[in-house]
Amino acid sequence: MATSKTEILLLDFFEHLEIEKGRSARTLRNYDFYLRRFFTWAHWPAPGDITLEKVRKFRVWLNREIHGRDQEAPKATTQNYHLIALRSFLKYLAKRDIKSLAAEKIELAKHPDRQVEFLEEDELIRLLDIPKRGKGLVSLRDSAILETLFSTGLRVSELARLEIDHVNLKRDEFTVTGKGGKRRIVFLSERARDAIKVYLSRRADTAPFLFVSHDRAKAGRDVDQGLTPRSIQRTVDGYARKAGITKHVSPHTMRHTFATDLLRGGADIRSVQAMLGHASITTTQIYTHITNNHLRDIHKKHHDKKRKK
Repeated sequence: MATSKTEILLLDFFEHLEIEKGRSARTLRNYDFYLRRFFTWAHWPAPGDITLEKVRKFRVWLNREIHGRDQEAPKATTQNYHLIALRSFLKYLAKRDIKSLAAEKIELAKHPDRQVEFLEEDELIRLLDIPKRGKGLVSLRDSAILETLFSTGLRVSELARLEIDHVNLKRDEFTVTGKGGKRRIVFLSERARDAIKVYLSRRADTAPFLFVSHDRAKAGRDVDQGLTPRSIQRTVDGYARKAGITKHVSPHTMRHTFATDLLRGGADIRSVQAMLGHASITTTQIYTHITNNHLRDIHKKHHDKKRKK
């Protein structure tokens, strides 16, 4: 079967994302999946035949026919991934003066406000204290991991990629490359810096990565490789359980805790946006209801105390 014009344009679009936009391999795979699902369902229409009605019917089909692991319809967020990919492709067509549906006509599905899970101060203290009770190399590493996550707000993938040479322990800061190849500066607290220094002083390997596995029991392990994001997730979850924290705690929970701590401490939201590496301020605004509740508590506690009964 001959390749359609739309398929050729789709391949051009993926090259555009990779070369001109610098998108990651993971993003390319996701866009490929979402767009091919739409075009396969729609029988590969030409750009001019992509209509709002066709998109509406696709959304209905997606909601009724595509099920997740629990045989439920996809969440609004998952449905939006398809629409975001399609809008991006349509914007690319417009940039090339190829007539098609205007991307801005496609509205994303509404979904409930995102709930942000973070650690309260007492929970954070308990969590950070657990690995300090151990004296071995793994305990030193894990203490450095937890302190670094809380100090920097790094994504777990960013932490896993960190190399020793990336981190400036003299200036207590370093540059990290986040989503979309965007670079930002993050900062180490004294506790995080000291924990890293102690951990590195005890290491005898030559691996370039900041955090590595010290489990030599598993045959075939490449000692030059850093910890995987999954390993770091298991580490954080394990210490949270030991600390008696009932809520699910992940590296992303530490990221939320980092942001919440800054905002509660008086940091402005634009600065927090920069430190988190959010492309849009809208993403950072998920934390505002948390800080608003905190301010409300402060108001109740401290305002008009003399007249309170």
